Amino acid sequence: MKVLENQLLVIFGASGDLTSRKLIPALFEIFSQQLLPDGFAILGVGRKEFSSEEFRTKISTELSKTGDKTPGKNVIEAFVSMLHYISVNTMDTSEYGSIRTKIDELQQAHGTGGNCIFYLATPPSLYEIVASGLSINGLTANDNGWKRIIVEKPFGINLKSAQLLNNHLLQCFDEDQIYRIDHYLGKETVQNVMVTRFSNGIFEPLWNRNYIHHVEITAAESIGVEGRGGYYDKSGALRDMVQNHLLQLVSLIAMEPPTRIHAHDIRNETLKVLHSVRRIENIGSDVIRGQYTESMVRGIKHNGYRSEPGVASDSRTETYVALRLFIDNWRWGGVPFYIRTGKCLPVRVTEIVVHFRPTPHRLFCFDEGRMNSDNQLIIRIQPDEGILFKIGMKIPGTGFHVQDVNLDFHYSDLGSQNLPEAYQRLLVDAMQGDATLFTRGDAIEQSWKIVDPILRAWENDQSIPIFGYPAVTWGPQEADGLIDDSTMTWRYPCKNLAEGIYCEL
Repeated sequence: MKVLENQLLVIFGASGDLTSRKLIPALFEIFSQQLLPDGFAILGVGRKEFSSEEFRTKISTELSKTGDKTPGKNVIEAFVSMLHYISVNTMDTSEYGSIRTKIDELQQAHGTGGNCIFYLATPPSLYEIVASGLSINGLTANDNGWKRIIVEKPFGINLKSAQLLNNHLLQCFDEDQIYRIDHYLGKETVQNVMVTRFSNGIFEPLWNRNYIHHVEITAAESIGVEGRGGYYDKSGALRDMVQNHLLQLVSLIAMEPPTRIHAHDIRNETLKVLHSVRRIENIGSDVIRGQYTESMVRGIKHNGYRSEPGVASDSRTETYVALRLFIDNWRWGGVPFYIRTGKCLPVRVTEIVVHFRPTPHRLFCFDEGRMNSDNQLIIRIQPDEGILFKIGMKIPGTGFHVQDVNLDFHYSDLGSQNLPEAYQRLLVDAMQGDATLFTRGDAIEQSWKIVDPILRAWENDQSIPIFGYPAVTWGPQEADGLIDDSTMTWRYPCKNLAEGIYCEL
């Protein structure tokens, strides 16, 4: 990677959960790998009353609680010496003048050259206010060093709100200054989707409607709403996972080869995919929604969603959604993309499964346990990251009996190779001005155009059912009907649990 320029990172919401759980550990790891420039500082901005020393003490304490990987005291002290804090009412743009004064002071002290990243680790309701406060105080122009802003999801709650947010941000920043972060795109295995496709000559000739029967994407979570019922009940699985994470995975799988590995070219190709997704007209048959109910599994009682704190007793918010999409272009015409995500499923796993068309003539006997008589390329995003290819092989002995065997690669096989955490990778990319793994405003709006009709249908048509499914099962049985080929079924990836922790690839 290229050497990072001197710069200042300003974190709004520095006293919040996202900063302590994700941003600070990621920045500390970047620091530990000696990737930060000499002229670098971090300014935390928040409403809580902290001095810079109190903020450093808080961060030092948190970094010292990392278990077996506890870093040395000297390393922590060197890192926190770059931390500074200022307490302001971020709701009041008149107070942003003090932020500018502090930034000017730190630029002089640390030699950051006027380069500055503003990270919005705040509630979405503050995005427009913070952008306005920065703009009013002359902190957004690139005339004295470059300026960038990182915006966390959610990017709106529907198409209209996303458009309003984009328009407001563009009044304060240029599009190439705005980095809309989706941590899924920072995962190493997600990035490897492009490498798998475009660096191996054996895949591209087969990557089309002539050889692929369907594509399946699963993002399963084993936990419920974990005390976030009040937030989740206003969001649901479609907004929380499909509109952003899963449609991004669809676009990476289905995109055309870019002319070069450059942010502009890659994002143009993924946008074309989103433009080609067919509007879902029959919501009742092409989209299945569910909500987990109380269950007893292995002697353990699991609460239903409506029993969670903060959730309405008559809530119709989906905790599970499965849908069938079609991409109307030359490559993918007629190939269904099946997407599902849910909470309180048996395990936590995210994977992409490319199902190749079965052989046209069934010559051999397959073992009885084989449900899908096709070759499958499985890209495991989390956990147990890796790639697996399922092929049929002859069982030793008389006759021609066939069973599935696996050709696989696990990132863990690389041994000492470090698998960077998503926020770590994305922060470094933003620092060096690489927007490849960040989402552009027009792509955000196009993804909302795909899911908005579904949200409106659910809101306006109470006859569309929401199916219950027992907690810690694979969702409502009605989702099985989405796959309209009697010889095919969803891949259920967890017959075995590796060390009882995650399902084996």
